[in-house]
Amino acid sequence: MSLILNIESSSKICSVSLSEKGNLLYLKESDDKEYSHSRLLTLYIEDVFSKTGFKTSDLQAVAVSKGPGSYTGLRIGVSTAKGIAYSLGIPLISVGTLESMALRVSENYKEKDSLYCPMLDARRMEVYCALYDNRNQIIKEISADIITRNSFSEYLEKNKIIFFGDGASKCKEIIKHNNAFFLENINPSSKDMITYSYKSFINKEFEDIAYFEPFYLKDFIATVPKNKF
Repeated sequence: MSLILNIESSSKICSVSLSEKGNLLYLKESDDKEYSHSRLLTLYIEDVFSKTGFKTSDLQAVAVSKGPGSYTGLRIGVSTAKGIAYSLGIPLISVGTLESMALRVSENYKEKDSLYCPMLDARRMEVYCALYDNRNQIIKEISADIITRNSFSEYLEKNKIIFFGDGASKCKEIIKHNNAFFLENINPSSKDMITYSYKSFINKEFEDIAYFEPFYLKDFIATVPKNKF
């Protein structure tokens, strides 16, 4: 048995799933428009065990989305995953957020020469993004990019690019090209982590629980909520 708890907290979506041998057993996730991981994450973890009849002691590993994404969300997810892994004495696995998003879309919209661009909102006109081919091999490394009308132009001249994620919607009116296509309502989800978390488990690709840190990509900047002004 390879029972793995998967935790995704890199965006506003709080998502938890339980998987066995690479297959989804149960998924619990929010569709809140606010970050509520601190309130929901442990409740969702309790729920997936309650609904499946498994106990935390049955776990063989815990996997967490490592980013990029929300600084606070990632810290909550990673801290929770570390706590579970340490207390149970089981391995900690990390899964790239954009990579797992790209796998989901490339499997559902597989085309020979298409590229896949997951985008996560990084405020204003900046996004966390990368480019993957239809085998989910990385073409453009993960970066934080300020989007302009010339963004991805060198790739769009030769390939159809499918853009998706909560950062893609604000780019739709800026990136105008016949090869640019945009998908709606594609968000990070713990169910999309399962393929990679199982692969890492089989290959014994584990993180050091004491020293693992999320992939923030850029420094945290504290802001004051608008209702405080």
